[in-house]
Amino acid sequence: MIVIQIKYATPSDAPTIHYLMIKAFEEYKDEVPLSSALEETTESITAALEDGEQALISYIHDEPVGMIRFRLKENGIYFYRLSVIPENQGKGIAKKLLKSLEEHAEQIKKTKVLCKVRMTVPKNIKLYNSLGYRIYDEELVYKPNGINIKVVSMMKQL
Repeated sequence: MIVIQIKYATPSDAPTIHYLMIKAFEEYKDEVPLSSALEETTESITAALEDGEQALISYIHDEPVGMIRFRLKENGIYFYRLSVIPENQGKGIAKKLLKSLEEHAEQIKKTKVLCKVRMTVPKNIKLYNSLGYRIYDEELVYKPNGINIKVVSMMKQL
C-alpha cells in the first residue's frame, strides 16, 4: 500500500509547486490555446501564495508527487491546477488531494468546493464526477488571442 502524505504549502514551496504543475501539464503543451499553467513561473506562484492563494502538496516517501492550489471564496473553496506527475497518475493521489481539500473546507465552515474544467479534458470531468462534483454551468472563456475555450464549472456540496 502506498502511503501518501499531504502537507500545506508555504511560499517557499513555490519551486516544488511549479515543478509538479509543469510536469503534469506537459501533456497539454499542444492544446490550442496553450494552458496558462505552462506560462506560470516560480515567481508568479510565490506572489500568489503571498497574496492569499493556498496549496496542498502530496508526497510519497518524502518525494513531492502532486499538488492542488486553491483560494477561499465567499461561497466556498475554489481549486485549480490540480497536478499529479505523470509517472504517479492513477494511484489515487488526485483523489486524496481533493479529499484533504474537502476536509479543510469543512474545518473552516465552507460548504462548497468549486472548479472549472476545459471541456476538451473529459477525463478530469469524469474524475470530479466520480467524487461527487456536478456541472452547474458552461461558458466560453475569451482569450486575448481570439481563441475561445469551452469550460464547465463544477461544484461539490459538502
